[in-house]
Amino acid sequence: MQKIPKGIFISGTDTEVGKTYVSCLLTKALRQKGISVGVMKPIQCSGSDSDFLIRANNSKIDKKLVNPYFLKLSVAPIVAFKKEKIKFNKDKILKAFNILSQRYDFVIVEGVGGLVVPITEDYFVTDLIKDLGLDLVIVSRPGLGAINHTLMSVNLARNHGIDVRGIVINNLKKNKSGLAEKTNPEIIENLTKIPILGIIVNKAKNLPKDFKLDLIFGNNSKKENNSPEQFDKKYIWHPFTQMKDWLRNNPLVIDGARGIYLKDTKNNWYIDGVSSLWVNIHGHRRQELDEALRNQINRFSHSTLLGLSNKPAIELAKKLVEIAPPGLTKVFYSDNGSTAVEIALKIAYQYWKQTGLREKEKFIHLNYSYHGDTLGAVSVGGIDLFHKTYKNLIFKTYGANEVYCYRCPVNKIYPECNFKCLEKLDYILKNNHHKIAGIIVEPLVQAAGGMLVWPKGILKEIKNLTKKYNTFLICDEVATGFGRTGSMFACLKEKISPDILCLAKGITGGYLPLAATLVSEKIYRGFLANYKDKKTFFHGHTYTGNALACSVAIANLDLFKKDKTILK
Repeated sequence: MQKIPKGIFISGTDTEVGKTYVSCLLTKALRQKGISVGVMKPIQCSGSDSDFLIRANNSKIDKKLVNPYFLKLSVAPIVAFKKEKIKFNKDKILKAFNILSQRYDFVIVEGVGGLVVPITEDYFVTDLIKDLGLDLVIVSRPGLGAINHTLMSVNLARNHGIDVRGIVINNLKKNKSGLAEKTNPEIIENLTKIPILGIIVNKAKNLPKDFKLDLIFGNNSKKENNSPEQFDKKYIWHPFTQMKDWLRNNPLVIDGARGIYLKDTKNNWYIDGVSSLWVNIHGHRRQELDEALRNQINRFSHSTLLGLSNKPAIELAKKLVEIAPPGLTKVFYSDNGSTAVEIALKIAYQYWKQTGLREKEKFIHLNYSYHGDTLGAVSVGGIDLFHKTYKNLIFKTYGANEVYCYRCPVNKIYPECNFKCLEKLDYILKNNHHKIAGIIVEPLVQAAGGMLVWPKGILKEIKNLTKKYNTFLICDEVATGFGRTGSMFACLKEKISPDILCLAKGITGGYLPLAATLVSEKIYRGFLANYKDKKTFFHGHTYTGNALACSVAIANLDLFKKDKTILK
């Protein structure tokens, strides 16, 4: 596992802006504060930059760690690697970086050229910065052209999900400060909203006294009563949380993320072990997902789906139908798992009402099931801790045995049991099928109920029972969908098609709220009629089919193919 320490990456807006010079001054200044500093020039194309860094460090440091790749030619790395027949391997740099980060309090890494310098055909300096997990300091020159080059560098970094800690104006010559040199820093700071850390005069031996060094090292000495932690306790009511307990301690406040890691306000990094509640599939700040959002923002962010449509919603619906279990042909959008389930219940209920079987208005759920927190979803939930309080608000349902081989509800052993746990479900359907609108299940894994993993074949048996007794199978794949069980959807593991499929969580890769309820053509046609017949599905949400969420969801699905996320 890669360790992500405190450190900084130094890059420039141009060549010859003095990255090495600034890196040396920073090293010296941090050492004077009693901070041990490791230095790196991962790739060097001729010259003696790494030697300068080592001398500035003023300690015995292995040059192979400071400079893993030394190339003799003074050209772009992509050319030098080819000409000198050296094979580039980023792991060599990451290994050296990890060793330095364990030996020193802080690591200063100097880049090669600017941000978009190609190292190989498909690996750029921006990729190296992200793999190292570092924030960025941009070194810019004074004078004409500085604003343009600096803005381009800042925008490029942001477009690649790289945080810019600050900007250094370097090599200002004494007595040669014209109007451009005097006005550029303020303009750059105002336009980028990134602090100018300092202005370094040519041949300076130390950083200027007003240099904002703490912004690089990450000083977090904020007043306790004016911190995000205190404001959290003052203003926020957290979900599923006893706030009396919460108020006793300082909460963990997330302020950044990259890949599988989350960063708190004190610059500590953590593995996001729950994928931000099972939603983050391809990693935080994934470039392709970031770009999808930015590209859509440049068009429009939201337009109602009531009476209008939009291209991202249309394209995503097509993609969902193409990857969903066969027979699901229509997509109804909402914004979270609970609403996806509410829609499924209402559709099933209304369908039977307007197709002649008006008695079919009850639902079956499994014990220990969880389908969300809206009242309809709570009605088909089976976890007393969450649902008992609201028993007088919810509608009556039938509860069938959970599927729980480890603690079998009927004291049998799989596979000799022949799915005895389904006998209660069979009994309920046999005696009440004329009243049952549908059964809702979390296929293969009852998640919130304790990660109850189902044995092979039982989902198919449940599907057969719904066919036998003419009722709908609603599969809630809010938690199990989008690769969580090894296939795109859990239903595909047993090659069954539900009548209604509920999706959310991983649909946007953890970027924006979005949900979808997919239904069969049969169900959809049960709502087609003249308006005067009042068979319209009168349900909707303000942000239904939100263009931003749909755009990032499309990019999320594309990444499954690009990354080969699901292995067959």
